[in-house]
Formats: sequence, C-alpha cells, structure tokens
Amino acid sequence: MNLRRAIEADELKQLYLDERLTIEEIAGHFNCSTSTISRRLDELGVHKRPPGSDLHREEFSCEWSADLAYVVGLIATDGNLSKDERHMTIVSVDYDLLDTVRNCLDIDNAITINNSMHGSSYRLQWGSRLFYDWLIRIGLMPAKSLTLGALDVPDEYFADFVRGCIDGDGSINVYTDDYNAFKNEKYVYTRLDVTLASASLPFLEWIQSTVERLIGIDGGIFQKKVRQGYAPAYVLKYPKGDALQLLKWLYYSPDVPCLSRKREKAEPFLKIV
Repeated sequence: MNLRRAIEADELKQLYLDERLTIEEIAGHFNCSTSTISRRLDELGVHKRPPGSDLHREEFSCEWSADLAYVVGLIATDGNLSKDERHMTIVSVDYDLLDTVRNCLDIDNAITINNSMHGSSYRLQWGSRLFYDWLIRIGLMPAKSLTLGALDVPDEYFADFVRGCIDGDGSINVYTDDYNAFKNEKYVYTRLDVTLASASLPFLEWIQSTVERLIGIDGGIFQKKVRQGYAPAYVLKYPKGDALQLLKWLYYSPDVPCLSRKREKAEPFLKIV
C-alpha cells in the first residue's frame, strides 16, 4: 500500500491547518518520514508554512493575567489535557466562548463542529508543550474530573479564574418566586443564585474557602442526585445577597472576558447599589 495515500486527507489537514502541528510532529504521529508528509501535503494542494514560522506557537505567555486566569478556569471545568502532553481542548455549545478563548490566548486555531451522542457542539484544540507543562505545574492534569484539587492561582486573578469556572460548568439562575402570590400580588420576588458544579469535592471546597477569604461570602456545597452507578457530583451554591456580591466581584469591569449570555443574566444585578 502507498503510505502517502494511506494518510487520510481530513486528518492530515486537521493536524496541519487546524492544530498547526509541524511536519516533524505529524510525521511522528503517523510514524513515517517528514518527506512523506511533505509530499502528501503537496498532493492535497495544501500551502505549506515557511520553515521557522511555527516557532511562535511555543511562545505562549505563562505570565498570569486576567485573560490567562479566565482560560485556566475554563480548562479546569470544561477543558481537557491530552495524554500526548501537548494538546489542550475545550468543547462548548457556545461558539463565542471558544472565540473568546482564542482572543485571550492570541491563537488562530480553527473552531470545529463536535458531534457526539449528546448532540452537536463546538471544539477548540491547540498545542503547546510549554503551556501544557505550565498547566501541569499549577495543578491541572489529564482525566481530572474526579481528582482535581487546589490550583496555584494568584489571589489577584482569582475572580477571573472563578468567572472562567462559572462560564465552563456553572450557572447564573434568575427566576420569579410567586409562591405566596395568592396571598398578595406584592409577594412576587425576583430570585438569584450562582452555582458551580464539579465531580471533585476538594476542588469546590478550595474555591469556596478562597472566595470566603477574599470577599467574605461562603455559599454552600451540596451533593447532587445522580443515577445509580455514576460518580457523585457536587454543587457550590451562592444564593441571594451572596450571589449579588459574587457577581459584582466577578464582573468588575465591562470588558472582562466572559460568556455573553451569562453576563446578560448578571447585568441587571450589577447596577444594584
């Protein structure tokens, strides 16, 4: 069999154009020579990047910033570190969330459709050994959902990190409580709470204790009901006044990176003095 022809066009384009792997990295992936990959790209009419143009991919800044802390929060809750020790992936139903990640990291990797048994969503994957190793050093890991604990996040950027967590696997819940409306139509209230879900109790306990230390609210953690045979799941919940204080802390500026649909829910409460 012709080895070049055996290399699927779609997979090769995904690796080279979307994930921006080098020809050397792709050759290692397919266990073939670099010349085989180079010729296959030529056959497919793929314009090859000039030598040395991939060096910028390893120039991810690992200096803490509001943008980086936000992305770390998303990765911690809704992202994945590949076992190849190089790639990071975030899957979301919100295209604009993944576009925000690209802007925060200053990358141009493609956002692709991700079809699964749970329905369609969007997928962003990028590669950097430098960034991957840094994420490991601050406490992230592959297959982290049940084992994640405290991360090495500076207090200065903890609000940005938590906002990323909420956008990844949390909710801002606004609803009308009319339970006592039959007594008096004035007994209708707008209720608010903010929640964050995780399968790792130590992770939520660390966030809860850090938020309490920084802004003085403690919320509460409860265990969700799950089907028999499934791992336990937990929710950190901030109700009423605690939720209001939390939102003002998270959205401290109108231009912080965030998921727009959740920001829109929070917006009316940010104006409350």
